[in-house]
This record gives sequence, structure tokens and C-alpha cells, in this order.
Amino acid sequence: MQSVFSALADETRRGILTALKEGPKTSGELADLFDSSWPTISRHLAVLRHANLVISERQGQAIVYELNTTVFQEFVQHVLEMAVSRPRRHVMRRQSTRQRET
Repeated sequence: MQSVFSALADETRRGILTALKEGPKTSGELADLFDSSWPTISRHLAVLRHANLVISERQGQAIVYELNTTVFQEFVQHVLEMAVSRPRRHVMRRQSTRQRET
């Protein structure tokens, strides 16, 4: 999960993922959407591939990228589990503080 969090920390990578929600795109199509150079976009795509957030497939001379929805489902599940468990600890902490005050 750490590589997913790291990949999502960058605004450009989040933008790439947003663009891929519309469907598969080539690296060139993705690069055209950003002010960054093609090598910079290529490095961002490598980070996203490493985190398994995107799947790439060579089609002739082009590389086509698409979202890996399986990893997104696992990520959302992980975040939801974290969100559910944290408030409980917070409530428990507040209750124990109140008990000490009385």
C-alpha cells in the first residue's frame, strides 16, 4: 500500500489517473494533457505502474495505459478500514480522559 500512497501524493500522477478514468490512452495522449515534458510524464507513468495503479500494453509502437481497478478497490478498502478504526481509538481516548477527570 505504501507505493500506492506515494504514487497518489503527486498532483500530476493524480491528473493522469483522472484522465484514464475516461478510458485507455497512449503515453503521447497523456503527455499532451500536461505542461510537463514527455520524459517527465514517462517517469510518472513508471511510478504509477510500479504501484500497480495502471496497466500498460504495447500496441505497435505505442504504449497504451489504463487504470487497474483491482488495486483501486483494494486501496479504497484499506482506506475505509483505516477510517473506521481511527475514530474508535479517538472515542476510546476521549472516554478514558473523562474517566480520569472524575
